[in-house]
Amino acid sequence: MEKVKDMTKGSSTKLILNFALPLILANLGQQLYMVIDAMIVGRGVGVKALAAVGATDWTYWLVLWVIQALTQGFSTCIAQYFGEKNLKDLKCSIAISVELCIGFGILLIILGVSMASPMLKLLDTPQNIYQGACSYLITMFSGTMIVMAFNMAASILRALGNGRTPMIAMAIAAILNILLDLLLVIVCNLGIIGAAVATLIAQLVAFLYCFIALSKISMIRLKRKDWKWKPVVVKKLCNMGLPLGLQHVMIAVGGMILQSTINEQGFLFVAGFTATNKVYGLLESSAVALGYAVTTYTAQNYGAGLKKRICQGIKSSVIIGILMSICISAFMIIFGKHILSLFISASDYGAEDALKIAYHLLFIMSSLLSSLYLLHIFRNLLQGMGNAIAPMVSGLVEFFMRVLIATIFIKIAGQPILFFAETSAWIGAALVSIIAAIWKLKTYQTS
Repeated sequence: MEKVKDMTKGSSTKLILNFALPLILANLGQQLYMVIDAMIVGRGVGVKALAAVGATDWTYWLVLWVIQALTQGFSTCIAQYFGEKNLKDLKCSIAISVELCIGFGILLIILGVSMASPMLKLLDTPQNIYQGACSYLITMFSGTMIVMAFNMAASILRALGNGRTPMIAMAIAAILNILLDLLLVIVCNLGIIGAAVATLIAQLVAFLYCFIALSKISMIRLKRKDWKWKPVVVKKLCNMGLPLGLQHVMIAVGGMILQSTINEQGFLFVAGFTATNKVYGLLESSAVALGYAVTTYTAQNYGAGLKKRICQGIKSSVIIGILMSICISAFMIIFGKHILSLFISASDYGAEDALKIAYHLLFIMSSLLSSLYLLHIFRNLLQGMGNAIAPMVSGLVEFFMRVLIATIFIKIAGQPILFFAETSAWIGAALVSIIAAIWKLKTYQTS
């Protein structure tokens, strides 16, 4: 099994594709967690239970995205040191990243568990689904350290050019999650709590698999001296990780405000949006994977000082991203209704209305999916080049687009405008990221 991959040599297109494809499968596996949870909960427990899980989406994503942003920011620095062939600071950055993740993980658990109930009330969660949503959210927040550990381990592997191990880890975890969902939700009748526990156990197994793989890479075996804080490394890690974390906080807060407005439309509207949001994970997973590939490729070449290769890589990534988005959009538009019906039992009250709402949202998202792929490509290009400020600005644009639609535009255009909240956020943030990336590339090329 290939342990590391130097992306400073060879065909840019081939390297990015070879790196992205395993990550696409890995992300699909991770999204499969959420999809299977929703399918089993929606069809095995009911539409109200599905709505309860959906009502927690943005609140949980607030923590999950902070975890992913921090670990991705830290891993960008690791990839740059790897491309620079700076083994000393590479090992130091890994050690300090682990220590920072432990500290942030404890903080997120305390904040998440204590704020779960107040946040759901603040978001006007319908009373008939409030208790289930609160129980699910507290269970998921309690397992934050598990999620943090897996994301950090997977991020380190990706920074070293290894996308295959996280893919295998997620494949194993996905199968385990399916079995545990059936056992805990259906057989043991634990409802949505069982679905949350199944997800956390599966994530733990995924982490252990990645940890074993990391322990076999001799070049990053840590010694006592590597755990000592080196100010320049700590500063670099924080300069990348913290702005990205703040960026995702803003995105999630904007989404929570939007969720509050969605909650006011009734539980059938919430259930319809929930079903599509689970499929949305499948829409976005390839974009996220391609973005990770862009970050690792760019960071390694940036560390090595190879300017032309970065430009070659971004051209290849744009072509790959647009082709991917077109294929996925066509598939979802054609087969979307059949996929969404897996989440909603036809025998439930209001199921037909919920399904109609879900497909309408899915059609709009699918039609404008290319903007989401461009957003991930150019935002991750900036991150790979060590620029965390411009991505944060694009996150701010996402925040404002969702908030404007949820608080102002809905009063003008009514309920239908909510279907365009996500796509408007994508387009606005993508434009900011593209403009910033073009400027960064021009100034970098002439530096």
